[in-house]
Amino acid sequence: AVPAGKYLADVATNFQPRFGNLGASAAMSPNTFILISMLSTAYMAHFNAPKFFVELKDNTIKRYNTVVGTSFGISVLLFALVGSLGFLTFGSASSGLILNNYSGKDALMSLSRVAVAVSIVFSYPLIFAGARDGWLDLLKVPVDERTDSVLNKATLAILAGVTVVASQLKELAFIMSLAGATLGNALIYVYPALMFRSAVKGMGEKASKGLKREVPFAMFSA
Repeated sequence: AVPAGKYLADVATNFQPRFGNLGASAAMSPNTFILISMLSTAYMAHFNAPKFFVELKDNTIKRYNTVVGTSFGISVLLFALVGSLGFLTFGSASSGLILNNYSGKDALMSLSRVAVAVSIVFSYPLIFAGARDGWLDLLKVPVDERTDSVLNKATLAILAGVTVVASQLKELAFIMSLAGATLGNALIYVYPALMFRSAVKGMGEKASKGLKREVPFAMFSA
């Protein structure tokens, strides 16, 4: 079918709907791994997990698991819905930021852009705080020395660096796939396995045979 619609003429040619005839076999394309890498970014909230647990009211493991399961479940459903509808609408022309595919004259999509902007503005501090704490940990700055002055300087330095990099990178899909393939997979698979091995090693003779047997499996899985 030939793409048509009220706002089609206002959409850049490279963002207009484009479909092939490969069907389900297209899922075997190497490009599928780019999607998998992008999906890995969905689990990169690990660095804030301890903070969420500490701040949770009546923070038992059971309540925490309920919060995590519910929030991730809702997120998965929303992302799957948006991703599916975006791809079914624009096919291979789908942008890393699907809103780029819509006309600037589309009022509803313009409202969506505003909503995304608001979401980024208010969620960015949560992500940034984790990144800043991570850098301070890498630099081995003791917690009791993290004064307001130190935190402000670290914030300005990191924010300046991130802003410079962001001003030069235009393709969101590339950023998400690269982050997912490296940081995402490291946080999901590699670091937990290394932490588990270290914890079992630290237990010494107190570690059960079952835990010791799990170490090689965890490392192989990572």
